[in-house]
Amino acid sequence: MHTNNKISSLGIARNLACTLAVAISAYTIPVVATAQTSASSAAKMEMGANASGDASMKMRKSMDDMHEKMGQMKMTGDVDHDFVMMMRSHHQAAIDMAQVEVDTGKDAAMINAAKKIIAAQKKEIAQFDAWMKKHPMK
Repeated sequence: MHTNNKISSLGIARNLACTLAVAISAYTIPVVATAQTSASSAAKMEMGANASGDASMKMRKSMDDMHEKMGQMKMTGDVDHDFVMMMRSHHQAAIDMAQVEVDTGKDAAMINAAKKIIAAQKKEIAQFDAWMKKHPMK
């Protein structure tokens, strides 16, 4: 009787081990497949984020360049000339940033706004240039 209990216990243990193995494989196969799909999706999202990140970096660079140029400008003491020089750099940075939006943006309303900004800023830069031509520094 004692031996039959061992055999019976061994059979139950085997059945339990098989059931557990089936349960684990039923769980892990979809998890592995999901992980692979998630990794693929994550890679695609990262590629998209990198493209967006590159565009954002271009915008940041235009701002940094503007700040550097404006920081290096020597103030003349003539507020009109100083204003025109500073605003010209400021407007050029706006054009540069807006062009990144036109080139890489996804939202039609923002792309349209960027196009309007480019046109307006170019017009104002032309006005600044014309003013500077009429009012050269002495």
